[in-house]
Amino acid sequence: MSTVSLLLLLLTAAPVKETKSADPKVTIAAVLDDWHQAAAKADEARYFSHFTPDAIYLGTDATERWTRDEFRAWARPYFSKGEAWKFKAVSRHITLSKDGAVAWFDEMLDTPNLGPSRGSGVLVKDGATWKIAQYHLSVPIPNDIVEEVVKRIQTHEAKGAPKK
Repeated sequence: MSTVSLLLLLLTAAPVKETKSADPKVTIAAVLDDWHQAAAKADEARYFSHFTPDAIYLGTDATERWTRDEFRAWARPYFSKGEAWKFKAVSRHITLSKDGAVAWFDEMLDTPNLGPSRGSGVLVKDGATWKIAQYHLSVPIPNDIVEEVVKRIQTHEAKGAPKK
């Protein structure tokens, strides 16, 4: 056996070390990115595995305050069609509690259906894994048009739209 062949055999047989970042913010960002990618690929199991069992999801509509399981039931038809949603973080800020067990974040999102959006939330450390305990999706309203939007919401509510 040639030296090159022997070297290649040894390299392919060597165990691959998983390297985890010492910076928890990098790990948290990877969790959030994977969560968004799971939605884009309509991978329901992977998407919802990122939540704590008692997680809360706040959607863009005032009536959208769901437990993880309520949100999953609402989202299931989208995942079943193979087309959930595509959110891509274009910026993100992550802050950690002093004990390193809780993180909160905000992120600006590029979305094809909502336009520029914002997500914010809380993650908790569960062993070596970070889980989403709360997520809030919003559509930021430019200050120049907020008065117009407020009037439209008031008109909508006056027509008997449900409030929560």
